[in-house]
Amino acid sequence: MLNLVFMGSPDFAVPSLVALHHSDHNILAVVTNPDKRRGRGGMQTPSVVKKKAVELGYPVIETDSTRDSEFIEKIRKLNPDLLVVVAFKILPPDLLSVSRYGAINLHASLLPKYRGAAPIHWAIINGEKETGCTVFFLEKNVDTGHIIKQKPTVIGPDETTGDLYNRLKDLGAKLLVDSVDMISNGDITKIPQNHDKATQAPKLFSDDGKIDFNDSSENVHNKIRGMSPFPGAWADYDGHKLNIYRSRRGPDINLEPGELVFTNGKLLAGCNSGSVELVEVQMPGKKRVKGTDFANGYDLNIKLQ
Repeated sequence: MLNLVFMGSPDFAVPSLVALHHSDHNILAVVTNPDKRRGRGGMQTPSVVKKKAVELGYPVIETDSTRDSEFIEKIRKLNPDLLVVVAFKILPPDLLSVSRYGAINLHASLLPKYRGAAPIHWAIINGEKETGCTVFFLEKNVDTGHIIKQKPTVIGPDETTGDLYNRLKDLGAKLLVDSVDMISNGDITKIPQNHDKATQAPKLFSDDGKIDFNDSSENVHNKIRGMSPFPGAWADYDGHKLNIYRSRRGPDINLEPGELVFTNGKLLAGCNSGSVELVEVQMPGKKRVKGTDFANGYDLNIKLQ
């Protein structure tokens, strides 16, 4: 049994916290981001990890900075065997050294591929057929440490980042517990990463979601699903931002890039080669609708730009 300090904030980390809760290991405390003001009333809202930690009965430590000396000392006094990090901040060397076995991290890619903040997005955008999760030891440089264990999974042809995110957070939770068990049992082989094969997955923003229909239908489809649901894929429709949440590869028909047509019950947009079916879209201030509903309510003579 190991004494752990768990660090995380978004919902991706919750299954890992729950899985460790049900393991043979002891969670000393849960570290997360401070409460944030959200909504019209500006109510202080805790992170989903904090909510779950309180529900499970764990002490919660909130911090804006993992470099804060008082925070580091607070963790040191807990005398943990291992720091377990899932979707949290970068840890400085002073914090990595406070625990017996250092710190491990769950990352949503098969490292060394897709190091960075958006590994799921970029794997789909780049048309990867496979990705997975990696548990590795944290070092000074981001996502570069020795690998403990990996688990691959196939990416579906129409799977979005949101779909894959939900699968990987559960796959990763089991992988994380297995990795902690291996450390506890002294049954690990630290596998160095091949840095020559590393690829980057930087954070994506709304402007990155603009679709260029002059690209191939394969690349357009991959970008739409890779950007969905956040930060979102979009195109200009008559001066309005049309959000596109789901698509499929369409037939190889003769359409100009961005040209819209409704045929055989499908809303199609032309690409440089082939077409994409727009399955789920949203106009500003409106609800998400199926492509068929959009075709019934809007002028298809207007091209997407």
